[in-house]
Amino acid sequence: MVRKIPERQCVGCQEQKPKRSMLRVVLTPTGEVVIDPTGKRAGRGAYICNSRACFDQARKRKALERGLKTQLAPEVYDELAKLVEAGVERG
Repeated sequence: MVRKIPERQCVGCQEQKPKRSMLRVVLTPTGEVVIDPTGKRAGRGAYICNSRACFDQARKRKALERGLKTQLAPEVYDELAKLVEAGVERG
């Protein structure tokens, strides 16, 4: 029997993709917004593709802010941009 691969929707391009190939941004229960490399951190999460086009589109439309239901600091966008540029995949 083949295991189903979990998929999530990118807030940038709105496409369904495998969860492990995407970056997760989390609003923790304490109200902190962090990038979650493990994909297991507690809190409200939003997923974004590992591509510059999706990142730019999500930032322009404020899709991450809507998905997390909070305002994002410019530092969060800067850190996320560095990860997207580096092409980092979750482990």
